[in-house]
Amino acid sequence: MHARIAVPLAVAAALALTLTACGRKPAAPPASGNFQAQVWVLPAEVGSMAPDLVRAPDGRILLSWINRREGRRNVLQFSSYTEADGWQSQPRTIAIGNSLSASGANAPHLLATRDGALWAQWLQSRPDGAGHDADVVLARSRDGGMTWAQMTRVNDDRALAEHGFAALWPTGDDSLGIAWLDGRAVDDAATTEHPESAPAVQANAPDAHAMAGMAHGGEDAGKSTQLRVNGFDMNLRRGADVVLDPHSCDCCQISAAMTPRGPLLAYRARSAENVRDIATLRFENGAWSAPKIVHADGWKIEACPVAGPALAAQGNTVIVVWYSERTDKPLLQLARSTDAGDSFSTPVELDAGAPVLGRAAVAFDGQQVWVAWLRENGQGQTLMVARYSPDLQRRLQTIEVAKVGARGMASGYPKLLADDGMAWLVWTDSEGGVARLKGARIVR
Repeated sequence: MHARIAVPLAVAAALALTLTACGRKPAAPPASGNFQAQVWVLPAEVGSMAPDLVRAPDGRILLSWINRREGRRNVLQFSSYTEADGWQSQPRTIAIGNSLSASGANAPHLLATRDGALWAQWLQSRPDGAGHDADVVLARSRDGGMTWAQMTRVNDDRALAEHGFAALWPTGDDSLGIAWLDGRAVDDAATTEHPESAPAVQANAPDAHAMAGMAHGGEDAGKSTQLRVNGFDMNLRRGADVVLDPHSCDCCQISAAMTPRGPLLAYRARSAENVRDIATLRFENGAWSAPKIVHADGWKIEACPVAGPALAAQGNTVIVVWYSERTDKPLLQLARSTDAGDSFSTPVELDAGAPVLGRAAVAFDGQQVWVAWLRENGQGQTLMVARYSPDLQRRLQTIEVAKVGARGMASGYPKLLADDGMAWLVWTDSEGGVARLKGARIVR
């Protein structure tokens, strides 16, 4: 498909790429020998969940999470780590409030740009709404996360509707792009406004998403959910929204990866017949491409599975992992692109069968592809990691990282980073019914 979606000049300017950010060392041969998982002690307190794990341009690893304790307001925090110095002395707080939604599926995100700024995105429930009604909030810190004075609402409508499942990527030294799922179209009578000021984070309201009950049932549930995108500059000035897909899956995560040809997005598309396969789009030469299906699984399901794809990229090589039931059984698949997402290889089966959960993460360090995923049987959940050769033709190793005390959606979604021949992994566990973040370094 070569059709393109034109982007207004404001958005095109906001999404202009700094291609040098994509420059990486050439791929090395797959690492030999066996790796092992070591405990990586995290700075998050008991009650923490919904992690995000990203790398800053200066090489630091950034970990964010929500601390949710009975009788307390929810707190969004982060910390930074280097192999040489460990964790910074004290976690820093980004936002606090009962309206700050604590959801493992619709987790916050953190991003660092080359100007030294930090950006944070989270979901904030609407005090005048109910259930899943929430807004996507974006904040920026100019002082390393000590203060977050800049704040705005990403969705520019006031519709009592679901917004979320966002993905972030840098568009220059001091700007970013953001994609999210937007439910405003189900309420044509909703008024819209331009958000001029920061939303209140102290409002008392129930969480927009509980860890359970995330699947939206029914033929018409979220039938008009849109995939939208926009750009924000260093002053949080926005461009104009672009609707990339007017009929996406309701609540599956979006993933973003940078390539030399532009940012690539992966999401779960949705046909009029409720076929929900994974699709990608890329921003290139001032326009977003039309969606392309990664693989025609033909998986038809009436309710959203809350299982979005995960992407990893280095140069023009892109790896995608996703969940499907195209074979009438749970299935996790991997596919590879060598042309920045124009086309993908025939999928490789990562895992299949009843124990497989649809929550996976992927990383690529040039030497090997790393994948993490969860399984659950009558004895409980297990967190797994596998290493593959860069062409996905050889599974190099499978590692059982941990037995997980959480059950069902309480274990959330693992996050994975890899570089320099090692990997870092974080996940949500449960001890005595209370959430707790755990981590592992996977080294040779």
